[in-house]
Amino acid sequence: MLVGTAGHIDHGKTTLVKALTGVDADRLPEEKARGITLDLGYAYAPLADGSVLGFIDVPGHEKLIHNMLAGATGIDFVLLVIAADDGPMPQTREHLELLDLLGLTHGAIALTKIDTVSPQRLDAARQEVAALVAGTGLAGSPLFTLSGRSGEGVAALRAHLEAAATGLPRRLEAGRFRLAIDRSFSITGVGTVVTGTAHAGSIRVGDSVFVSPPGLKARVRGLHVQDRPAEFGHAGERCALALAGRFEKKDVARGMWIVDPVLAIPLSRFHAELRVPTGQKPLTHMQVVHVHLGTEDIPGRVALLDCQEVGAGAMALVEILLDRDTLALRGDRFILRDAAAQRTVAGGRVLDIFPPTRHKRAPQRLGLLDALRNDDPAVALGLLARQATPGIDLDHFAVNWNLAQADADALWQRAGLRVMRDGNAALGFAAAAWEALGARLVDALAAEHARAPDMIGVERERLRRMTATRLPRVAFDALCAELLAAGLVAQTRAWLHLPTHRVSVSAADRELFAALRPLLDSAPYNPPRVRDVANATGTPEDSVRQLFKRIARAGELYPVAHDHYYTAAAVAELATIVRALCEEADGASIASLRDRIFDGGGGGRKVATQILEFFDRIGYTRRVRDDHVLRHDGAMPEWTAP
Repeated sequence: MLVGTAGHIDHGKTTLVKALTGVDADRLPEEKARGITLDLGYAYAPLADGSVLGFIDVPGHEKLIHNMLAGATGIDFVLLVIAADDGPMPQTREHLELLDLLGLTHGAIALTKIDTVSPQRLDAARQEVAALVAGTGLAGSPLFTLSGRSGEGVAALRAHLEAAATGLPRRLEAGRFRLAIDRSFSITGVGTVVTGTAHAGSIRVGDSVFVSPPGLKARVRGLHVQDRPAEFGHAGERCALALAGRFEKKDVARGMWIVDPVLAIPLSRFHAELRVPTGQKPLTHMQVVHVHLGTEDIPGRVALLDCQEVGAGAMALVEILLDRDTLALRGDRFILRDAAAQRTVAGGRVLDIFPPTRHKRAPQRLGLLDALRNDDPAVALGLLARQATPGIDLDHFAVNWNLAQADADALWQRAGLRVMRDGNAALGFAAAAWEALGARLVDALAAEHARAPDMIGVERERLRRMTATRLPRVAFDALCAELLAAGLVAQTRAWLHLPTHRVSVSAADRELFAALRPLLDSAPYNPPRVRDVANATGTPEDSVRQLFKRIARAGELYPVAHDHYYTAAAVAELATIVRALCEEADGASIASLRDRIFDGGGGGRKVATQILEFFDRIGYTRRVRDDHVLRHDGAMPEWTAP
């Protein structure tokens, strides 16, 4: 269990920690010289069961709130220290307000310096403390009267802390590892060492991690847990990690994170819920603030999403805009201070680290943020499955909630999601949403047949844009495959259409095309253009153009470029050639296609370019730098001559 102190300056926090552990948590020469705590201090006390009780001692000065908040990150138990002679003071109240906004509810109150006051004053101090904590997360917490200097009452508090450590639920080790750095230093022969509280997951010597931001790769070469050498550490423990990597101590600082590589996603904005404390000024839209998250203090702004102003005691949904990158996950607590860093503005909880850039205030979006308030990820996932027509980015969802792969897979199964992969990304679809997409595709084909009955069908990529523009290609291909297998959709070469849809060519058109086609067949990979066909046969140019358009609608010609039509047989052969080039060299280039179809002769570069751009356009290939590679194998049209 990690215990964090809180309270006004000179109320005996560091003295009490020393009385409880035997360790002076003031480590800086200036602290010892001035007799006040300036930065975070650490102490550890072994317990009878072999575990260790950790203490984080925080400064109580009003100008060092940023250090206090860095220490409060990740603690399990609050030890609120109040001097009996002074009673609650300004920083006592401010620290208590901050702890309440951080959602900390386990704690005890130490009424110190009882050896300096009369019994009457002690009774009055008890009443002042009871009034102070009423209505906060520490209401009802046990109060211990003691003296850190004489030791009176310290044993009772120590016994209570040991009992609390035994009874407090242990943090789950589920999820990927993340640790908020609060110290970094170098040790001769060891290298860079960082310390902090592990927020989630577990870590072992030899593990690969990231220091992020700025995204430095590192390996854990050594590990201390709760001030003891160890091979393994987990959430809720104080860890010191000796890191090996291509960086120096100056590259690592408080505010950064040590995380599993999957979680190394810097962000400059996130969506959250927040609450303005009672007695504070209203929070306004785009107000400038200091954002205390993890062990970092970052300037930023607050964009209100569901209201125009947040009054004292009220809740709101917001977007936090940061002046520099940090790391965060759903559930992380944060504190907002004013632009001068002198007053607490609000406290909140991160909901979504992948917020949209548009429609942030739409009812649908606000409904999803409301669902993200629930600590069961299945609630948000269920709503998202109903909302997300183009599918759920399951990898983003898992990262936002810090779900390990096994836990994520179990959640997808419990939610009844259809899961498919698009490269390295996983997409999820609810059964009802998937069926609705299929119905939309069939309806789009029916509407297109009604609009253009003389067209054989719709090219695959165009149909995807008509059905759901944002639907990833891999999902659309799987949808088409299902509809084709079910007989709800049919395919003729590169065109998709309804099974009942037929296109016929008139006898006159068929007769004229039969006369012109030999010209196209004579040079299948570079047939004459419309004007050339007209000049060669004496047929009016516009008549040739309109005839070729009608034949193309029937699926027997392809307009590879403007006024440049290829027969379906030629396109089938070219598709085979492109596939072979891709298999030989991981992609077809303009030069390789030109050399293949023109027997290595010069010229033909423009034609090869048009052919590859045509295959890109209809979804057979896609351009990757200077090459054109095949799309997903399941998406390949059946290239056959009519």
